Amino acid sequence: MNIGVLALQGDVREHLSALAESDVLARPVRRPEELAGVDALVVPGGESTTMSNLAINFGLLDPIRKRIADGMPVYGSCAGMIMLASTVLDGRPDQESFQGMEMTVRRNAFGRQVDSFEADVAIADIPGGDFHAVFIRAPWVEQVGPDVQVLGRVASGAAAGRIVAVRQGNLLATAFHPELTGDLRVHRYFVEMVRQAAPAR
Repeated sequence: MNIGVLALQGDVREHLSALAESDVLARPVRRPEELAGVDALVVPGGESTTMSNLAINFGLLDPIRKRIADGMPVYGSCAGMIMLASTVLDGRPDQESFQGMEMTVRRNAFGRQVDSFEADVAIADIPGGDFHAVFIRAPWVEQVGPDVQVLGRVASGAAAGRIVAVRQGNLLATAFHPELTGDLRVHRYFVEMVRQAAPAR
């Protein structure tokens, strides 16, 4: 099983490391021919408008959209969540996404870089207690479609109740960065999603 990490911009190395520690072969994906060689994809945190432009420039936007439509599992963290959203608020007018998940996401919803924070988040379907989540210029989900399962919300503080983890079929997204914590539970959950999707595909 090969899982690619979209390596156009963002914290690619950290995701590659987390996937390797989750006992799968992980490789960077920068071109359509590299995308064709993976079973699933991780879209990392970074800067979503830059990632959008680079996906277009590298010829990956439409191939990724097609693979998503064909059932390829994808996990997006932070900017990756934005890239999976069907609707993006506070983005640039020309910003494109992969449009995989029926949800509305607000960019930089928690504030600027100086407003980054850490918080414990309970994530449905992932045992082991609360997940210590790192939020860096993070989005949140403002609205979800009927096929989207809400997995996690901020528990306390000014943003209490905000949706920060979701799943729709073979697609998973978090507003936070599990790749920065050393806690592999989200990556292992995604790896299991990929394993379960393999027979169907």
